[in-house]
Amino acid sequence: MTTLLEFKNVSKQYGSETKALSNINFAVKEGEFVSIIGPSGAGKSTLLRCINRMIDASSGEIVFDGANVSAFKKKELKRLRTRIGMIFQHYNLVNRLSVIENVLHGRLGYKSTLAGALGLYTDEEKRQAFNILQILGLEEQIYKRCDQLSGGQKQRVGIGRALIQAPRMLLCDEPIASLDPNASKMIMDHLKNISSSMGITVVVNLHQVDVALKYSDRIIGVNKGRVVYDGVPEGIQTDELQSIYGSEVANNLSELGGQHAG
Repeated sequence: MTTLLEFKNVSKQYGSETKALSNINFAVKEGEFVSIIGPSGAGKSTLLRCINRMIDASSGEIVFDGANVSAFKKKELKRLRTRIGMIFQHYNLVNRLSVIENVLHGRLGYKSTLAGALGLYTDEEKRQAFNILQILGLEEQIYKRCDQLSGGQKQRVGIGRALIQAPRMLLCDEPIASLDPNASKMIMDHLKNISSSMGITVVVNLHQVDVALKYSDRIIGVNKGRVVYDGVPEGIQTDELQSIYGSEVANNLSELGGQHAG
């Protein structure tokens, strides 16, 4: 499997005091399902958002598909973002629009500003949107406004919007933090299926250790902006949890499983 993403000595500094990321190094292979875990404020979100340059790293290199993302100008950045789908904790949908309109928004990165503003989509794009919504079990909701949906349905619309970009990679920022256990399982099952059946690389931030252990090919544990674990789920024992979460939390795994902090 080829390497799709690589972090080389990446750091992110906010102001003179706060170091959100310190010398991060890791690589992700094509088609891999990687979870990033760690306590609140560990730098998980910052790390994820550096990949598509929603946040700019202060130093180091982020290489995606052989190109150094850190050096990209506006036009290259737009192209990059079409190849990396993003799924957010709070969905980021346009509530007054229908499900299918929200999914079609995933095509905006491919369009001129005018075509995007006028909502001009091809029949092929509409067909694709319909097929994706069928895969996600939302065919009954296609013409519903998004503010009429449950949280789990909204997150599936968010996944659909990312998939219609035809991405190489999905970045998921705490995608189940706002959902109940049943909806969470459904979202994680869809993400795993997308990874295994479509070959799309998935990088997901999770608060729930048990979920990370169940779904991931690989886990990256982050604490205070540093990678303290990078390996297979089977390698995570009490010692590793202590280095990621600190001793008092690691001793209470059951509590970790139920943690839903943002």
